[in-house]
Amino acid sequence: MRTLARSAVAVVAATAFAATAACAPPEDKDSGGGASGTAAGTAASAADLGGLDALIAEAKKEGQLNVIALPPDWANYGEIIKAFGTKYGIKVNSAQPDASSQDEINAADQLKGQDKAPDVFDLGGAVAGANTAKFAPYKVSTWAEIPDNLKDASGAWTNDYGGYMAIGFDSSKVPAPASVTDLLKPEYKGKVALNGDPTQAGAAFSGVVMASLGNGGSADDIAPGVEFFKKLKAAGNFLPVDPTPATIESGQTPVVIDWDYLNVAQAKKTPAWKTVVPAGAVVGSYYVQAISKDAPHPAAARLWQEFLYSDEGQNLWLKGGARPVRAEAMDKAGTIDKATYAALPKTEGTPVFQTDAQTTKAKEYLTANWAKAIS
Repeated sequence: MRTLARSAVAVVAATAFAATAACAPPEDKDSGGGASGTAAGTAASAADLGGLDALIAEAKKEGQLNVIALPPDWANYGEIIKAFGTKYGIKVNSAQPDASSQDEINAADQLKGQDKAPDVFDLGGAVAGANTAKFAPYKVSTWAEIPDNLKDASGAWTNDYGGYMAIGFDSSKVPAPASVTDLLKPEYKGKVALNGDPTQAGAAFSGVVMASLGNGGSADDIAPGVEFFKKLKAAGNFLPVDPTPATIESGQTPVVIDWDYLNVAQAKKTPAWKTVVPAGAVVGSYYVQAISKDAPHPAAARLWQEFLYSDEGQNLWLKGGARPVRAEAMDKAGTIDKATYAALPKTEGTPVFQTDAQTTKAKEYLTANWAKAIS
């Protein structure tokens, strides 16, 4: 699973951002300013370079791509990176796989003008929204199939993959929870872990929002979610351990509140591991892709985006349990991996995507109340 820092609280608002903002590395050397002096560095689409074949040729000349903060076990990024490199013969340099979204931006600032600076970003919504001036507008070939509310009209950023908050559980140790409130039952004593501190970690933050929805609250009122965890602690069911694949495999954390795609992926290592999205408590989030305007390998950066939003790239995210942004269009066209798509955890109820204002309000409430609720 991604580290807590990587899934900073702001990721909750990735779709809200769409509505309001459209609201080992290579040898260190000076590239003379990265993208600014090349045709690829200003290309807003493959057509600007003469088409996809021309873009591929330019990217192969560059020969490298710098990515950052992409854990190989997060949404199948390990396979995605390997597939891209193999397909195009481009070396992918993956730096700081467990870094945070803000770390990505910091690295771009600190390494600007150097050949090892990040070419592309994978960001939580709020971090992306605060840094749009650093992005190079680019529209992939499948642009028309991405919902308008999940992309910037100019192509500066585009939502890519996401999922819903869920409850993962070891079916050999506990019964399947039908609702959030089921976790208060004696069968879950000392077994329920939340992925991090919700005042700092996006997954934990969304877990509290999910708990609120499951206890009569709303995106505007997460107090019932905090009260739920207070009750969970009082019942002896809350386990103050940050879950990881290792704690799940060892049986230390038999119930984990986390993103559905991370819980789904765990089943590959723990066969009895199941995932459920609680009915009526569906909290969603998408991550954001963007190209650095100072990318030292601007053609490779654009080709990477083309790959991610192609049928192949989208199905690779799906294989990792994530929900690709083009899923609906691909389903209609018959290009999605239907068996894998059908196997995603079912959802019941209207998904909730918090706005920036709701996220800020919730964060303030958590800062003031979380610690005393679980102490």
